Amino acid sequence: MAKKEMTYLESVHRDGRIWGIVLCVLIFAFPVAVMLIFNAVPQWKPLINGLIATMPMYWAVGLIEIFTYVPMLGAGGTYLSFVTGNISNLKLPCAIDAMERAGVKASSEEGEIISTISIAVSSIVTTVIIILGVILIAPLTPILESPVLEPAFDLILPALFGGLAVVFVSKNVKLSIAPIILMLILFISIPALNKGTVGIMVPVGVVFTVLVARIMYKKGML
Repeated sequence: MAKKEMTYLESVHRDGRIWGIVLCVLIFAFPVAVMLIFNAVPQWKPLINGLIATMPMYWAVGLIEIFTYVPMLGAGGTYLSFVTGNISNLKLPCAIDAMERAGVKASSEEGEIISTISIAVSSIVTTVIIILGVILIAPLTPILESPVLEPAFDLILPALFGGLAVVFVSKNVKLSIAPIILMLILFISIPALNKGTVGIMVPVGVVFTVLVARIMYKKGML
């Protein structure tokens, strides 16, 4: 009996699961290796208490991100993003822009491929820049810490998402009003929400937008 040929999506899920497991092993291997090499055994009770206090939040965010990013990035792009990291800052804008320019959706096979390629290229570029940064950090430090350039570095992320927002807001202005108002209220009324919370607030904004879109659709507003 001939063996059934594996489809593209089946191969994506197979490889994604394999590399996800490899990543988990590597993440846990580093602290274990440091502990064994330097004989630095942590105090288990404070460690467990700290994990109990913080891990539920990351479990919730992780679960939400799965339902948030898969429809936006496709299966291959999501697997690759979860392995390489920096989703909301780099991978998500890069993939969305690439699919927008190609005129495809993440739910299509073409979108899957475009999303995966764009995220892979983003990961390679990021790695190269990090390597160059490590090599050139000493001579470039005085320039990067210059008061003249500091405002520019603070505005890189808002400028990136602002450019993407113009494209998507213009497509459906009515749907964009509610999430924009929500985020403005949250970030203005809660100063603790800053650029470090983007990874959490993106899934929150997506879920809220989906709920608002559902309500507006039922009322015939979309």
